[in-house]
Amino acid sequence: MFEKLKQAGFQVEFHSHAEAILTGDFPTAEHEIEEVLLSATIPVEEIIAGGGGEAKGTQRLRRGLQAKEWRTITFVVERRINNVPREAVSHKMDHVKSFDLSGGGTGTLAMEIEWNNKDPFYDRDLENFKRLHSDGAISVGIIVTRGRSLHERMPELVRRFFDERQISTFEDLLRWGYDPTAKQRAAILKRVQRAKDPLTFREAFVSKFVSDKFGEATTHWRKLEDRVHRGVGNPCPLVLIGLPDSIITFGEREEVLRPILEAAQAEAAENEES
Repeated sequence: MFEKLKQAGFQVEFHSHAEAILTGDFPTAEHEIEEVLLSATIPVEEIIAGGGGEAKGTQRLRRGLQAKEWRTITFVVERRINNVPREAVSHKMDHVKSFDLSGGGTGTLAMEIEWNNKDPFYDRDLENFKRLHSDGAISVGIIVTRGRSLHERMPELVRRFFDERQISTFEDLLRWGYDPTAKQRAAILKRVQRAKDPLTFREAFVSKFVSDKFGEATTHWRKLEDRVHRGVGNPCPLVLIGLPDSIITFGEREEVLRPILEAAQAEAAENEES
């Protein structure tokens, strides 16, 4: 199950018989998920231009799932007494798809993508999966997130981008659509200008940028794994998929980079005006 993803460096972990359920009842889901994930890339420029937010690459990943009819659905679970509504709880899932089962009927899978969010979002996702599974609404919950290699190598990847593009000043950053806040600028300059062991601009910026945007309190593999191993979401069958560092690409063609830069520069100009 998901052997192609594993061979490509993705982390894959199954819990509560999720692998057996997918193998037996959802064989086509494996091929759909692998096709979408294996085609996903994020040019390193999007990491900077997006200021650490959701990269256009993950938006393309979402669109790839939508093209295969994984839809955003809000589940509403209603409690009634003598047919009188008493309370209703809603659970919005970003990517949901129902499949025909070999034994008849249908089964439903739900997926959330947590590229770079605050890590408490894992609690929301896992609790939603748990409730929906308990109510018979879904068979398996799937979370796609930043894998260990991508999280740990982020400083190296950002530094490589700075080195290759010869970025050495705040002004150099503007071309890539990123304009640090006054607070961020002050923190970087403090490290550059300190009397003892000063850092270069690149060292100071990379350290600040990665800690601010991709720090330990964001969604990455270890934070997800910790929660699942503590039993959060149990007993819902779960699949955890970690995006590898190889998803970040360098040296993209000009026609790929042009819309990234144009969008980033337009956003930077809009922010400056406001």
